[in-house]
Amino acid sequence: MKANVGTIDRVLRIVIGLGIIGYGVVNQTWLGAIGLVPILTAVFRFCPAYCPLGINTSGKNHGA
Repeated sequence: MKANVGTIDRVLRIVIGLGIIGYGVVNQTWLGAIGLVPILTAVFRFCPAYCPLGINTSGKNHGA
């Protein structure tokens, strides 16, 4: 896995993920668990959906 998620992308993913988790907690629904996906992609700096699309926001060309 080569990093394909940049700094701004990471921050947005964490904020959105926390927002989704917060929504799930406030409304007492399991929908909040979906918020873990953007947080995990931010932590690992890798988004599997970016690979087939050829997207790389890390600012480095990793031969994608």
